[in-house]
Amino acid sequence: MSDKREDYISWDEYFMGIAMLSGMRSKDPNTQVGCCIVSEDHKILSMGYNGFPTGCSDDDFPWAREGDPLENKYFYTTHSELNAILNYRGGSLEGTRMYVTLFPCNECAKAIIQAGIKELIYDSDKYSDTPSTIASRRMLRAAGVTFRRYEHTERKVELTL
Repeated sequence: MSDKREDYISWDEYFMGIAMLSGMRSKDPNTQVGCCIVSEDHKILSMGYNGFPTGCSDDDFPWAREGDPLENKYFYTTHSELNAILNYRGGSLEGTRMYVTLFPCNECAKAIIQAGIKELIYDSDKYSDTPSTIASRRMLRAAGVTFRRYEHTERKVELTL
């Protein structure tokens, strides 16, 4: 008879929790997205969050959502999914899983497909009706990338840092 704990968190809770924690690193005042890429044997390979490329100061580039294209964030920010893919230095991501807090846009879907990621677990899908997300779903399906929404367990996890 084992005295093993039975109330430990599941793999999905663990990796989505890592993605959520990663998103908390984002300096974006509106949207904080985090991502975690995991091997088939449950090893964390890479993480990312939305922000500016290395060397582009968070203080020198705009965070606005509206206005002149050169004066808002969209030409400058890198999404969490692309950051996680680019942050990986270990070789191939073929056959891996990606946990992400927001369903990927069409540009990130291209990178996910090209990287060989085979499963996508997402939390929020608040832009599901936008052309970018509709195109993303179409490409992911065509490329055989499976995706599913993260199922919340309502477990409370608290960190004191």
